Amino acid sequence: MAEARMFTEQDPIRVFLLDDHEVVRRGLTDLLDAEPDISVVGDVGSVEHALVRGPALRPHVAVLDVRLPDGDGISVCRELRSRMPELACLMLTSFDDEEALLDAIMAGASGYVLKQIRGSDLVAAVRTVASGQSMLDPTTTARLMRSLRADPTEAPALAPELASLSPRERDVLALIGDGLTNREIGKKLYLSEKTVKNHISRLLAKLGVQRRVQAAVLASQLEHPNTASLPAH
Repeated sequence: MAEARMFTEQDPIRVFLLDDHEVVRRGLTDLLDAEPDISVVGDVGSVEHALVRGPALRPHVAVLDVRLPDGDGISVCRELRSRMPELACLMLTSFDDEEALLDAIMAGASGYVLKQIRGSDLVAAVRTVASGQSMLDPTTTARLMRSLRADPTEAPALAPELASLSPRERDVLALIGDGLTNREIGKKLYLSEKTVKNHISRLLAKLGVQRRVQAAVLASQLEHPNTASLPAH
């Protein structure tokens, strides 16, 4: 296992903030910049600006609001991490939302905290994810996935829709169910990230679901004992 990274005043944790409320961004900036080993390198209020400025600032940690007027922080997390795999994303939300937690896990987030968190705990969370550790408790994560998959209202019998998927779409769906990002799915299936996105758009349409997390629930219905046995093309 890789050694945890250490940060200092000379080499601080570079933090990028995304929240649509300016007061929240200012408060977070003041809180984090007061720490000698943390430096806020930029803050934005929209998904559009986050995707433009985030990669240019090369942060170690992105603190992302989950719900935004022009989108959501989870898709920002997925997109930024596809460009910067080393980036640690800390999702910030006002709600204790199990579905958002599952989406965050599947987008590769390192942590998920409520906005009611104490300042000192948020600082600790930033340091934790910056050092390469996850703040997502694996037991909780596994329990959430199990409860969602076991809930018959969440996973209706969709045999005809599942049958309509191509073999490649079934492979992609199975890997979504395993929590892989688009980039990881592409590597596993020897596909470009754009091709993976196209497959996901098509399979979501065929299954009649809009969210990746719902597709993960449906993936549990698939029999996929060996996703590695793939056709050559």
